[in-house]
Amino acid sequence: MGVEGKIIGVDLDGVCSDFYKRMREIAAEWLECKIEDLTPEVSYGLGEWGITTEDQYSSLHRFAVTQRDLFKTSDMIPGARKYLRMLSDEGARIRIITHRLFIHYFHHTAVSQTIEWLDSNGIPYWDLCFMKQKEQVGADIYIEDSPTNVESLRNKGCLTICFGNSTNVQVAKPRVKSWSEAYKLIHSQFD
Repeated sequence: MGVEGKIIGVDLDGVCSDFYKRMREIAAEWLECKIEDLTPEVSYGLGEWGITTEDQYSSLHRFAVTQRDLFKTSDMIPGARKYLRMLSDEGARIRIITHRLFIHYFHHTAVSQTIEWLDSNGIPYWDLCFMKQKEQVGADIYIEDSPTNVESLRNKGCLTICFGNSTNVQVAKPRVKSWSEAYKLIHSQFD
C-alpha cells in the first residue's frame, strides 16, 4: 500500500524551518544581548529568554517577521527537503499546515515570506494551509512539534508524530529527532 495517496500534514516552524535558531539570533538583537546569553534550549513561549508575557512575545515576533524577515530567512531543518521530496515522489500529498497568522495586521507579509521560503528551499507541497485547528485539514498523518498541537491532534484521534526539540521533551511517542526517522516512521504506518 505505501504512502501513495496519503495526505501528510506537515508543520513548518520547528519541523521544516529552524524557527528557534533564527528567532534566537533576532532575540539577541531585540534584547540587546549576546547570542551566547540566550540558551538554545527553550520551552514554548521563550520564557528562558525573559519573554514572560504574550505582549512581549507578540512584540518580538512582530519585529522578527516584519523587520528581520523571520519566515523568509530561517534555515531549513536538515533533511526536510530530501525526505518530503521522497515522500512526494512516492505519491504522498504534502499538505503544509502552519499557524503563522496568529498576530494581527501583517498577514500579507507572513504569507508571502512563507511561500518564498518554501519555494526557495525546494520544499514540495500540494496544499498550504494557514490555520490553528490543524485537524480540520484531514491529513492521514501529521508531523508537528508544538506540544499543544500534538496533544490536540492526538486527542481528536489523529495519527501524529512529534518532531522532537527542546519545547516538547515531555511529549510521548511516537516522536522523532530527524527527518530520516520521520520518513521511516511514516512508512511504518502505511507499508
